[in-house]
Amino acid sequence: MLLAGLGALAIGLSLGLLGSGGSILTVPVLIYLLGQGEKPAIAGSLFVVGVIATAGGGQYAWRRCVDWRSVAAFGAPAMAGTWAGAWLGGKVGGGVQLTVFAAVMLLAAFLMVRPPFAERGDGYRRGLGKVMADGAGVGVLTGFVGVGGGFLIVPALVLLGGLPMSLAVGTSLVIIALKSFTGLVKYLDVLAEMGLALDWPTLVLVATVGTVGSFVGRRLGKGLPQERLKRIFAVFVVAIALFILARSLPDLL
Repeated sequence: MLLAGLGALAIGLSLGLLGSGGSILTVPVLIYLLGQGEKPAIAGSLFVVGVIATAGGGQYAWRRCVDWRSVAAFGAPAMAGTWAGAWLGGKVGGGVQLTVFAAVMLLAAFLMVRPPFAERGDGYRRGLGKVMADGAGVGVLTGFVGVGGGFLIVPALVLLGGLPMSLAVGTSLVIIALKSFTGLVKYLDVLAEMGLALDWPTLVLVATVGTVGSFVGRRLGKGLPQERLKRIFAVFVVAIALFILARSLPDLL
């Protein structure tokens, strides 16, 4: 359980410090630190990410920093996409999912180090169709590889939906929670068909410690240089992605 606690703390701290992207560590922690199989780890990641996002999103909702129209416009297609992604994940091998996951990690690292995007602030309705399409796409990705996708959702809400950052982060967390639990429900069916089950005690521990770590990280991050932290974390993410590719690609060849 020590490894579970340390891994959960790393997930929570990184998520709290960076605001998004930290949950991408959940799948590697469950597989390589805790020895879980690929599919249980991806399904378990949805639970862990959902719990942490619910706790964070609840705080933003209490402060009225959630745009519920965007939750509906982005969240509904994202939930449908997550269900479809989880279904698709049950049709392919774990090696394929991990290879895609590693590619997502590389994308996340790139988005972390690119120059900060400017807020458009041109109104919600102009980007409605694009926001819904992006929601469905991110949802499929969530269900297929078990990532929260905040590093994609926040820019979409700002650049396509016209939300200010003060609303985009909290809105993103609510959307992540909704689609994570949607994917988890579907994955429970997928795992049952394969004769697999989740390690609930470990997942509850990881989710609890991760949630506490995210609150601590959020407080610590207020006095730290965000861009430097993101660059350091991006290098770390790239290293893990390359490790995963080295382990998963030979099984596909």
